[in-house]
Amino acid sequence: MTAEPRGGADERDDRDDGRDETPNERADRNWEELLQELRVMQTGTQILTGFLLAVAFQPRFTDMDEFQRDLYVVLVALAAIATILALAPVGIHRALFGSRLKPELVRTAARLVKIDLVVIGALTIGVTTLIVDFTVSRAAGVVALVASLLLVVGLWMALPGLLRRARSRVGADDEPPPPSA
Repeated sequence: MTAEPRGGADERDDRDDGRDETPNERADRNWEELLQELRVMQTGTQILTGFLLAVAFQPRFTDMDEFQRDLYVVLVALAAIATILALAPVGIHRALFGSRLKPELVRTAARLVKIDLVVIGALTIGVTTLIVDFTVSRAAGVVALVASLLLVVGLWMALPGLLRRARSRVGADDEPPPPSA
């Protein structure tokens, strides 16, 4: 008599990725990883939101010009959107709890996290621009905007693309090259 895999015949590992997990185990693992990402994102968003809310109550708030005030309002809106997006997967999980839709939840939450990263990137770039524009000059604010944009695009988009390409050049059975010393 042959023992069936964990979870029964319909729960076999459907991927050749070096992990021995059922689709449900994979969904649980991916959900835990998403929650950890959301924790990090939420902390950063809370700090930026707290800063933005405190700015309005500072005596020098009235010294901001029209552009800076408009940028400030946009940033407050982005902070609210980022907070809502970061909390959405938890709210969806609560609404779907017990309905055996974890894989669908994980796919939806992953999309929301990607959207939230774009919003947080814009928020971070905008806050940096506002601070430098207000404290130094408009020209310095533009430099901060460009530098922040390049950093976000470079670290969040270009670097992962380079890592994917480097990994695809290394055979599936080969070890990646050691880091240069």
